Amino acid sequence: MKHSLSILALAAAAACAPALAQDSAGIIRAVASGPAESPPNGSPGSSVATFDINGDIMTADVPFRDLLAGTTMAHIHCCTTAAFTGVAPIAIPFTDFPLGVTSGTYSQSFDLSDATIYDPAFLAAFGGTPASAGAALIEAIASNEAYLNIHTSQYPAGEIRGFLVAAPIPEPATWGMLGVGLAGLGMMARRRKV
Repeated sequence: MKHSLSILALAAAAACAPALAQDSAGIIRAVASGPAESPPNGSPGSSVATFDINGDIMTADVPFRDLLAGTTMAHIHCCTTAAFTGVAPIAIPFTDFPLGVTSGTYSQSFDLSDATIYDPAFLAAFGGTPASAGAALIEAIASNEAYLNIHTSQYPAGEIRGFLVAAPIPEPATWGMLGVGLAGLGMMARRRKV
């Protein structure tokens, strides 16, 4: 019984946390805050950004709020040497990010096969082609080594940041199926005791 429960638990965990597929498709999230900056700060600012990667197109939806000063720039950094830690150079600058504001929303689609979306130094560091730069970015996202950073006049090095997380949040139907399965396991365990 314990062996079957372990197998079912592993299967449920795998169903609830699919990894970023090799074909570069998936929903990625970045939860940005001041304490997540390097070095950390006490900003009450926050963002829960969503990045939808479908083939060569990455769509960014970046709401942000409660920053302590007006925005000066924003971008995706890549690639840190370890997951969820360290700093990295700019990979994709958000050239039309709203400036001078403390809250707002930024939405944009990026064609990862277009060399002009990348910072020139990032492009050069990863083979000089959009294909190699895009592959490096996707690999870094899958390894949790890329992050969103929003800079302000009070925090020129970055007021809030959040790592892009490759494991998307499960859909409500997945949670429902997991709940039904766990309830069934509980009922089976209870019957064996009686």
